Amino acid sequence: MIIINGKIVTWGEPNEILEDKALYISEGVIQSVADQSGLIAEHPDEEILDAGGQYVMPGNICAHTHFYGAFARGMAIPGEPPANFLQILKQLWWKLDKALDLEAVRYSALVCLVDAIKHGTTTLIDHHASPNAIDGSLDVIAEAVEAAGLRASLCYEVTDRDGEARAQAGIAENQRFIKRVLADDFPSGLIKTHFGLHASLTLSEATLDLCRQACPQEIGFHIHGAEAQIDEDDSLEKSGRRVINRLADHGILGQDSIVAHGVHLDDQEIALLAETGTWLTHQPRSNMNNAVGVAPIEKMLSKGVKVGLGNDGFSNAMWMEWKAAYLVHKLWNLDPRRMGGYDIVKIAVNNNADLITRIFNGLRVGEIKTDAAADLIFVDYLPFTPLTVGNLPWHILFGFHESMITTTIVAGKVLMHNRKLLTLDEKEITKHAIRLAESTWRLVE
Repeated sequence: MIIINGKIVTWGEPNEILEDKALYISEGVIQSVADQSGLIAEHPDEEILDAGGQYVMPGNICAHTHFYGAFARGMAIPGEPPANFLQILKQLWWKLDKALDLEAVRYSALVCLVDAIKHGTTTLIDHHASPNAIDGSLDVIAEAVEAAGLRASLCYEVTDRDGEARAQAGIAENQRFIKRVLADDFPSGLIKTHFGLHASLTLSEATLDLCRQACPQEIGFHIHGAEAQIDEDDSLEKSGRRVINRLADHGILGQDSIVAHGVHLDDQEIALLAETGTWLTHQPRSNMNNAVGVAPIEKMLSKGVKVGLGNDGFSNAMWMEWKAAYLVHKLWNLDPRRMGGYDIVKIAVNNNADLITRIFNGLRVGEIKTDAAADLIFVDYLPFTPLTVGNLPWHILFGFHESMITTTIVAGKVLMHNRKLLTLDEKEITKHAIRLAESTWRLVE
């Protein structure tokens, strides 16, 4: 197709806003960014998609999420309100994930994928758990992702909290799914994978070693790290080492691995992440909700850590995560100068794009240029003050809203146009999801 009449935000380095260009898309990638009349003349038989003066931008990226947590929305946590992070895990998440069967896994994913398409998030890195439905769970999620037409990397979070048999089953599920991905068993090309680990606090030395042995060298790990202080305390008790050091000892870190959160890392751990090229993802809404603190993201950036932005299972409206990150660091540090708009763009746009580009074997994702993935959104934003390359981050932070997204495209396929979903039936999915959520809630006691 040829996309015309758009104000194109490239998110390149340097960023550009192009008001006199069109995009020619073929075979899932942007083949050309050129003058509109020339492209139409050169490709007279191609479909024309008129952006109608809207902003045309790369789709948003979520670098850490949990589809399986969808049915927690609106659910009362049983018993007294949890007073700390470990109680939240025990009273909510470790009960909810056990209540999921494969059908609930499927619909937990589907409702999140609907949310992502509607809110312009075109790529997601998921971290899955369903201890009573492990075998085949990643296939079920992959089927949902391919039906939606989105781009994703999937894994199963191995843990010792449910005993040796389930830890082994989690390892086997990662191994099986990794083999499928490495064999190019997904014709869409939209599915990639990591080897999932829950967190240091629920993994023994032996299980970490088994996971390292089971994971091919070309595949990275995806693990929570130092989300709360208890993770550091547990690691010191188990090994005499802090979390990042312990993970390094077991060969978990590296340029393809992701550590989520990192709220309680010390300077030496930050230096080790930078040295090993390990990715760190920031999830400010979740950190605030769990009252675990605020990660030292600006310090990490200054020390060379590759920091991306995720949502930890919150809504897939990633501009909300932008806004949370922009504001919480100012409040936490009692300093309005902290976490500027360019810092947000660095983690949410540039670094997220670099991460996904690496995962997808060098296919440029998250930028509009020739040979980049045609993962795009249209944004119906009418600024009433000047909008420039220099002040765009603040227009997004203070003006953009996820309801302004009218069209979502992945790999050149239109998934939503003029706010109408084209690949998923939201009403049918919601009808089944409500039924499944009710039965899931009854199992969470």
